[in-house]
Amino acid sequence: MSAKLTLSLDKKVIEQAKIYAKEKHVSLSFLVENYLQKIVSEYQPKAEEENSIVEELGGIVKLSTTFDYRADYANYLTKKHE
Repeated sequence: MSAKLTLSLDKKVIEQAKIYAKEKHVSLSFLVENYLQKIVSEYQPKAEEENSIVEELGGIVKLSTTFDYRADYANYLTKKHE
């Protein structure tokens, strides 16, 4: 499906691109579309998780290797419900 796109470019660039397209026997639209297709095919968007608060905060707290988080949580719950 084709759609129209309006671009604002330097006149010299447009004229040079028209000459190039004519020499290659293709349209200017074809050149622009192929260039954009190349850019899009190489583009890899960043994963949303990279920007999450969890990712940003991960690794901030340093705990002892002997820390038992299950026992600590059990103690917390015991105190909470006393």
